[in-house]
Amino acid sequence: MRICSFLPSATEIVYALGLGADLHGVSHECDYPHDALTKAHVVRSRFDPSEMTSAEIDQTVTDLMSRGEPIYEIDLDVLKSAKPDLVITQELCEVCAVSFEDVQDAVVQLDMPPQVISLDPHSLDDVLQTIRQVGEYTGETGRASDYIGGLSKRIALVKSRVASIDSRPTVACIEWLDPLITAGHWVPEMVQMAGGDDVLAEPGGPSLRIEFQQLADASPDILVLMPCGMTADAAQSQFDGLKDSDRWRELSAFKTGQVYVVDSGALYSRSGPRLVDGLEIFAQMFHAETVSGGPSSDLARLLTL
Repeated sequence: MRICSFLPSATEIVYALGLGADLHGVSHECDYPHDALTKAHVVRSRFDPSEMTSAEIDQTVTDLMSRGEPIYEIDLDVLKSAKPDLVITQELCEVCAVSFEDVQDAVVQLDMPPQVISLDPHSLDDVLQTIRQVGEYTGETGRASDYIGGLSKRIALVKSRVASIDSRPTVACIEWLDPLITAGHWVPEMVQMAGGDDVLAEPGGPSLRIEFQQLADASPDILVLMPCGMTADAAQSQFDGLKDSDRWRELSAFKTGQVYVVDSGALYSRSGPRLVDGLEIFAQMFHAETVSGGPSSDLARLLTL
């Protein structure tokens, strides 16, 4: 089977099922595992966000969408060369990945249109089921079941470690800094599983734009800055570039030194297997006195003021 993945989480799943050699095209954002960087790019962004502020990226995306223009482009020549039997995409968020409609428009132009599957999870269990879904379409049901079993054991272990803890810190997870957007979908559920209480979002609910006063009024014990798709270093840089960072420093989490920056692409924003890594790191953040280990400095660390 020849596979093209239009989103990073699907690429990670394909590799987890031992099908990396069958992958013949990926998104420009597919950077894990390292071998994915050697694959041809079927999808590319219409702008380079690497040197832009959060506000500039948001404005560019808003402008493109208001004009009815796509944020991402499919390279039809690369897609034709890949000759996929299976294309894996999503319908959950047009800001995060190429739209489902654009994928459909592209594949019908191929000599042999492939099977297209869409992965659209809203919870951690949904994410596990997407692994099963890919396994079924690729003939790797056994390997998918074994892999899900391993992830499920790790999730259960986190739950058991925090089950007897009476004190649950309040937590706010910020998916974008300017404008402020809360992290939704599976993240609030992960906060809950790891022994915290999300004060701004509901499990399974969407990511929401909020006003700063809502964050201030919520006054979370722990604040996690996870700009979508950015590394911990990039999250730090985005915070340092905020014009109103002084008012952030008045939040209680800043005063107690409980503000973290994380690699959201590796741990939280992609609906793939590494969400379980993110869950384990949450438990270590929220209950360091009970859960052994600590966040990796490369993936999650305290914000530097």
